[in-house]
Amino acid sequence: MNEKINILEQKKAEALLGGGQKRIDAQHKKGKLTARERIHFLMDEGSFEEIGMMVQHRSNDFGLDREKYLGDGVVTGYGTINGRLTYVFSQDFTVIGGSLSETHAEKICKIMDLAMKNGAPLIGLNDSGGARIQEGVVSLGGYADIFYRNVRSSGVIPQLSAIMGPCAGGAVYSPAITDFILMVENTSYMFVTGPNVVKTVTHEEVTSEELGGAMTHASKSGVTHFACANELEAINYLKQLLSYVPQNCEEDAPALPYTAGNESREELNSIIPDNANQPYDIREVIEKVIDVDTFFEVHKHFAENIVVGFARLAGRSIGIVANQPAVLAGVLDIHSSTKAARFVRFCDSFNIPLLVFEDVPGFLPGTDQEWNAIITNGAKLLYAFSEATVPRITVITRKAYGGAYDVMNSKHIGADMNYAWPSAEIAVMGAKGAAEIIFKNEIAASADKEGKWKEKEAEYQTMFANPYRAAERGFIDEVIEPKETRIKLIKAFKMLENKVDKLPKKKHGNIPL
Repeated sequence: MNEKINILEQKKAEALLGGGQKRIDAQHKKGKLTARERIHFLMDEGSFEEIGMMVQHRSNDFGLDREKYLGDGVVTGYGTINGRLTYVFSQDFTVIGGSLSETHAEKICKIMDLAMKNGAPLIGLNDSGGARIQEGVVSLGGYADIFYRNVRSSGVIPQLSAIMGPCAGGAVYSPAITDFILMVENTSYMFVTGPNVVKTVTHEEVTSEELGGAMTHASKSGVTHFACANELEAINYLKQLLSYVPQNCEEDAPALPYTAGNESREELNSIIPDNANQPYDIREVIEKVIDVDTFFEVHKHFAENIVVGFARLAGRSIGIVANQPAVLAGVLDIHSSTKAARFVRFCDSFNIPLLVFEDVPGFLPGTDQEWNAIITNGAKLLYAFSEATVPRITVITRKAYGGAYDVMNSKHIGADMNYAWPSAEIAVMGAKGAAEIIFKNEIAASADKEGKWKEKEAEYQTMFANPYRAAERGFIDEVIEPKETRIKLIKAFKMLENKVDKLPKKKHGNIPL
């Protein structure tokens, strides 16, 4: 028996070396951790249990019979993160460039199936050169097997993807289906076709970093939700993200102990500028309302005219969607609509209540927006809010104009509670434009056109640019002092914690994609 145990120990030692010490050193020289080191920093100490350590590929073509490694380029298993069961796969670039073979894919599929059966989050640490071309269609089939499981798992368990190296070609579509993507600056990239193909087809000269690096996808495409300075920061972000979400769609996110104190926030009474056209940072409002230092912003560098992220209110996890007056006056456009819609749908999938701060002058006008389908894309946000069954509360801080008022979680599309500050302006449009339309003939007939216009603008402002008309109709449940906002929200979310709202029986809706 001792001899057999020795053989086992030798095989384990071989598996732990992946592609060998030389390739491990090369990985470190690039500023990257190995697949196993990433798992070590991600999971609770001593909790990781590996599955499939002895798996090898089955191919013998193109010299693969001479390149066989235990584990076949991916480390898979389960463990705990902050005491909660989590499944993980970590691709090993030291083994044939982390390329995906038939057996590599089978290992990933096995833990995806376990994650679904046991209702626990799945984390993918991606670092792969793509499909193992020597295996042909079986490696492509492996990708499709993974994609299928990603889709079946969507909305059932949280799926997180960290891109720790290359992720190209068909490999990009698994992360794209998952809930959140994290990338590492300067060492990771994602693209469907690489710089060489781009140069051949379009004659564009572009580097991998410019084409599909972390900041490119964080700011231009919105593909990635977090751009991290290094791998350890990415791993810490994964842990932080998991702390706000439940294990699966049947559970609630973990709540932290909370002791009530003085919940009034006097500073909020002076946060809105006297000039309605002057910007302010909505993050300051968010920070004053939520529990201290709990805001975890998502998609920070993309579509900055809307702010989304997780926070805690009286210890409970909530999702926040807020117009940002400091960028483009907080208008809704194509990117901000899709960014917010995706976040709303995630929160609704996983029972995370939604808080909306509204200061929106409308949708962004222009040919660029219209020709690129602001109609369809704006409708995504409308659809997402209308479909959401979690507790939903809106606070209108200032402007709520036109169709954007409807879209931003208004009472009419199912919001549970709608509050407004006294500074709120709820109207079809701004007073200046409204006066020009309503009083066009009067202004035209006046000797002092400019004076008449200003007079009528003030008249419209007094009549409509306030929260009271909406409150009279019951579209606003209460006009509140800004300093009371936190108190009101804590009570309202507590009141709504047992909310039950079921959608009509159907296979699924047809969201305007």
